[in-house]
Amino acid sequence: MTPIYLDYNATTPVDPAVVDELLPFLTTHFGNPSSNHPYGRTGKEAVELARGRVAAALGCTPGEVIFTSGGTESDNQALIGTAFANRERGNHIITSAVEHPAVLKPLRWLEEQGFAVTYLPVDGAGMVDPDQVRRAITAQTILVSIMHANNEVGSIQPLSEISTITRERGVLLHSDAAQSVGKVPTLVAQLGVDLLTVAGHKLYAPKGVGALYIRNGVRVAPYLHGAGHEGGLRAGTENVPYMAALGKAMQLAAERIAAGEPVKIATLRDRLHAQLQELAGGVALNGPEKERLPNTLNVSFEGVVGADLLARLPEIAASTGSACHDGKAELSGVLKAMGLSRAQGFGAVRLSLGRLSTAEEMDRAAALIAAKVKEIRAS
Repeated sequence: MTPIYLDYNATTPVDPAVVDELLPFLTTHFGNPSSNHPYGRTGKEAVELARGRVAAALGCTPGEVIFTSGGTESDNQALIGTAFANRERGNHIITSAVEHPAVLKPLRWLEEQGFAVTYLPVDGAGMVDPDQVRRAITAQTILVSIMHANNEVGSIQPLSEISTITRERGVLLHSDAAQSVGKVPTLVAQLGVDLLTVAGHKLYAPKGVGALYIRNGVRVAPYLHGAGHEGGLRAGTENVPYMAALGKAMQLAAERIAAGEPVKIATLRDRLHAQLQELAGGVALNGPEKERLPNTLNVSFEGVVGADLLARLPEIAASTGSACHDGKAELSGVLKAMGLSRAQGFGAVRLSLGRLSTAEEMDRAAALIAAKVKEIRAS
């Protein structure tokens, strides 16, 4: 039997409507968008239609959207490009301790290039305190990068409060929204961000495509150099099929959010959580109860190691935040920053739901997980 998929925060299946949008540009409409003939013009029209769809979903203008190869490139472009374009103003950047490696690793590299980075702590729910952002800003601060929603525990950061502070101080604000776009509203004006990262494969588009919102007037240095694609910011012949796919996925996401999909998924998530508490007991929620993604449930089972639990459950496809390298267990950096004990941290399992999740799957998953937890505890 196919495992129950509870790893939507890792990746999503490609929506059939997105596949239908993509396929013609792999076959019939194969032209280079830079070519001045019908084949090229068809490709160019597809790219601009997709750009408009992404912009509509984010609440910005099409000219503020550039396409990338995914979330990692978007984060690198935002951080490195902004840092070097604004270096004469200062060399200080602020971020949080629970960011994705696609943010933390470029910032470590920027430190090697002479930039100073402040890593803000989080509370026990994985949340950043806006007042700490305020206190961390100096005359040298040029950029703050705080994710919209955490990939492990789902905590949604108070970006609108943080953006009020950054704008008062004349500091740019970037947010990695790879986990939130497609799950909750991500309108850039409401969030107050200057740059925002989108990852296609987190919202039912293929892997290998993403986007970066750059507010008009924000200075960003090119990251890839070559011909003048994407307004001179991202050289390389356009990946028309995947750009078309991302545009369609963003359009679908906006429609589904408006139709109440987040509420439906949150109801399923809470059903799973309640049954795990009833059937297994000794279940601790990691992350905030309310201010989190509607699809994310990160829990620790008392007396159980999460990786061991999932290894014994081939019927469930899910993740833990911790990793094992060279035979040595390594606690998740996110859970460590939240102050979890080693026992609770290593007991954590991330169960993330999605568009195809059903109530029947949640009931079966809860029964399977609870039975295995009891078996491990009894051994």
